[in-house]
Amino acid sequence: MMQQHLPLLPVIFPLIVGTLLLLPPITNSLIRQRSVTLLASLIIIGLGIWMIQVAHLEGIQLYYLGDWQPPFGILFVLDRTSALMVLLTSVLTLGSLLYATGGDDNTGMHFYPLFMFQLAGINGAFLTGDLFNLFVFFEVLLIASYSLLIHGGGKQRTQAAMHYVILNLVGSAFFLFALGILYGTLGTLNMADMAAKIHHLDPDELALVKAGGLLLLVVFGLKSALLPLQFWLPRTYSAASAPVAALFAIMTKVGIYSILRVHTLVFGPEAGELANLIQPWLWPLSILTLAIGAVGALASPSLRMLAANLVIISVGTLLIAAALATPQATAAALYYLIHSTLVVAALFLLADAIGEQRGKPGDRFVAARRVQNPVLLGTAFFIAALSVVGMPPFSGFIGKLMLLQAATTPLQASWVWPALLLSSLAAIIALSRAGTSLFWRVNNKNNASTEVEPLPLFKLSGVWLLLACSPLMVIFAGSITEYTQLAAEQLFDIQTTLELILQQGGK
Repeated sequence: MMQQHLPLLPVIFPLIVGTLLLLPPITNSLIRQRSVTLLASLIIIGLGIWMIQVAHLEGIQLYYLGDWQPPFGILFVLDRTSALMVLLTSVLTLGSLLYATGGDDNTGMHFYPLFMFQLAGINGAFLTGDLFNLFVFFEVLLIASYSLLIHGGGKQRTQAAMHYVILNLVGSAFFLFALGILYGTLGTLNMADMAAKIHHLDPDELALVKAGGLLLLVVFGLKSALLPLQFWLPRTYSAASAPVAALFAIMTKVGIYSILRVHTLVFGPEAGELANLIQPWLWPLSILTLAIGAVGALASPSLRMLAANLVIISVGTLLIAAALATPQATAAALYYLIHSTLVVAALFLLADAIGEQRGKPGDRFVAARRVQNPVLLGTAFFIAALSVVGMPPFSGFIGKLMLLQAATTPLQASWVWPALLLSSLAAIIALSRAGTSLFWRVNNKNNASTEVEPLPLFKLSGVWLLLACSPLMVIFAGSITEYTQLAAEQLFDIQTTLELILQQGGK
């Protein structure tokens, strides 16, 4: 009976937990809030593992909320890809929350409820099968992210939040325009219905649907930080508190997932005259996004800013895979997406931990007092750096190797190989400079000044939980790559997906 509602549980459970955290007696005690939220995150990880098993062994699972059939009802779709994204988000949430319990959670009000509400919005975006409900879940996660971004206050965070809010409000307006155009021409916003009806458009409606599809690319490009819509990300992510920035590492992946989901199903290779609608745009924009991320990484003045620019590099890398538009490239993208999300999130946490021990200079690349835990933090930074740049034996090497192998034609290889290899070289240079500055450039005058408190155990556990995923992804690389390959093939098996959804929907 519980399995019947499984596609809805990762959405409704965080909403219930977030509501309970606002009520006494839990809201009156920070210890109770921490305990309840950590327990809830463990339960959500269990749900994610269960979803992986069900999606892998039993195929696509559909849930019609209120038993209303499409195109009128709310459809949740659990397949291999959405299950993988939910599990990734839950692991990231646990690492971020463990770090937050070290003291970052008591600088403002309602930290844990907001975390749960944002988690519900993110999971809903991964599981919905309807474009309008995708818009709704975007708004849920964005509203929570607005409050989390300014949690703790400060001029820098307030300014970054203002720009972030305005840009996303503009993005939401464009999203509504796109939905209006598509609903007016297709008569539905259910993704499966849209994919079925796009073959029967009148010639005079093709231009409207094409405009709606390209507007969606603008919206998803803003969410994923696609050039030229990436300028908001470095300042926003570097201004947020460490656990919030770590959770935000999944936010750009929501946009990339939406591109893979919507533009593969609705405007994919079987969309007739609108087939592969965004590919001519994705190729140059993804390469340029990778390039601007590499330049930003080289010019970063602090580790937080460097981590934010590494997010942009990962976005460009993933969008190159989306531009290739093949199951092999998508499988590589899913593996690389898991790796980059967890490792970059760990870098945000590391930047905060190192900055706390260096005093007033923080994580900026200037001389400061000596780090009190150089071996522990230095080892963590070394592992994160090697994994991010794609050096063996860490997961980044496997992910980038799979992406290089996905460029099967000489023309594709001539674009993909130089872009990925040069961006990796830029990341090596930037991270080498960062490590040298943070651990070796010591200001002896300030070294013997104030004593530095040791890092709390929970903070260290949050960092190492995320970092440990990289070697684990190598150890279990065979099983993970097999799963991502099956997930990508399922994503591109459009006809089977349509038949299942439309048949169960009573079409």
